[in-house]
Amino acid sequence: MFLGEYKHSIDTKKRLSVPSKFRRELGGSVVLTRGLDLSLFLYPREEWERIAQKLSTLPAGQATTRGFVRLMLAGAEEIALDALGRILIPEHLKTYARIHQQVVITGVYNRLEIWDEQLWNGYKKKVEKDADMLAEKLGEIGAF
Repeated sequence: MFLGEYKHSIDTKKRLSVPSKFRRELGGSVVLTRGLDLSLFLYPREEWERIAQKLSTLPAGQATTRGFVRLMLAGAEEIALDALGRILIPEHLKTYARIHQQVVITGVYNRLEIWDEQLWNGYKKKVEKDADMLAEKLGEIGAF
């Protein structure tokens, strides 16, 4: 299970060090793809296979479903962690997430999210402001 929030820098070769506490659970091979809200999602390979399987069963006849599946699958890259626990972020994913040098890596249960630090700070501020309202909505559907 991935939890927490960690600040890191991308080096000049576009490598990002994954927090050491996550490396064992990730294993040696991970999948990096476009996430939501201009983030990137980083999955352990086994978890990605479960996600990809679910996505592959969605109806291709609906434009919104096709678009979401394409967003997630076409942008995905299988990446290996190097000996120092770093990953190389492909340029198309770096551009998508508007990542510069400072990033925040967040643990979100079954995946890690990689955010440009400024985008994360803005997103977190907005969500924190709306936390009570979000909790009420989740309570209405029995999720909280």
